Amino acid sequence: MGTIPTASFAAATTRIGVPLCRLQISNLTFFPSKLSTSLSNALLKHLSPTMSANSLQVNGSSAIDVPSEKLEASSRGNIGANDLLIVGPGVLGRLVAEKWREEHPGCQIYGQTVTTDHHDELIKMGINPSSKQTKLTYKFPYVIFCAPPSQTEDYAGDIREAALNWNGEGSFLFTSSSAPYDCFDNGAINEDGPIVPIGRSPRTDVLLKAEKVVLDFDDRGAHIYWLHKGSCDIRPDHILNLIHYEDAASLSVTILKKRLRGRIFLGCDNHPVSRQEVMDLVEKSGKFDKKFEGFTGTSDPLGKKLNNSKTRAELGWEPKYPSFAQFLGVSE
Repeated sequence: MGTIPTASFAAATTRIGVPLCRLQISNLTFFPSKLSTSLSNALLKHLSPTMSANSLQVNGSSAIDVPSEKLEASSRGNIGANDLLIVGPGVLGRLVAEKWREEHPGCQIYGQTVTTDHHDELIKMGINPSSKQTKLTYKFPYVIFCAPPSQTEDYAGDIREAALNWNGEGSFLFTSSSAPYDCFDNGAINEDGPIVPIGRSPRTDVLLKAEKVVLDFDDRGAHIYWLHKGSCDIRPDHILNLIHYEDAASLSVTILKKRLRGRIFLGCDNHPVSRQEVMDLVEKSGKFDKKFEGFTGTSDPLGKKLNNSKTRAELGWEPKYPSFAQFLGVSE
């Protein structure tokens, strides 16, 4: 029936910290441009550890095979004061590139990827691609790391390598997840909420160890959620915190421009909703012709209600899309 723009809402906890800043993004809800079958709830698709507010490190992906010697040469002595390296230029990274170029029209943007599968797409977007195997011989003033941990066996090591490509002048930003916040009863959490202890969960351990690397420099991360088809074996009353991809990108750019150090920020729309409420709003919008079949889970963990009023007040930032309901054009 209808379509929703590809870059849509994301579950939204974003933490940021300085000298390296970290941005924690709880959930990014991604709607495919078309949904032809029954919908399911937002499921966590990928996580990235904490992100530092000041500096941003990004791994870009590119689709054309460019000789590594040329990539090394191009990055050797021509890096400008506003040039940006994106480690993991996926949906969020590409939106950051677009918004960064609007702020700095003459800048160069580089993208580091695990494979060369999408290098041609990056080149068309004006992003200079390189693969993870290509050694970058020049440091960048701005770096954002938004690659997921699912594509590597040494996530913390990858973040350490990315941080070494930052020259310390602008900002290094690491996008991570809100998973490390120690709250699983749908309770309230803000930027200063308690963190899950190391050793309790393999999933959060990956994020916390990666975050420590950034904090040793300093940073925190993000997850992305997709809507799937059919029914879901998860509980409907689990609370999600959402943020639109465009808003996550604009928040990242705002933080990068501030050149902060050792700070933590949260990214969310301040309108937490349950999984069931998400699907009710989707159905109410009338944008899809298939009905969600329902949730069947009863015992999995609950979520948390995030609030980033402190982040907004300090940065002077507000989201373009105040809530998921407003994005869909329906009343809550």
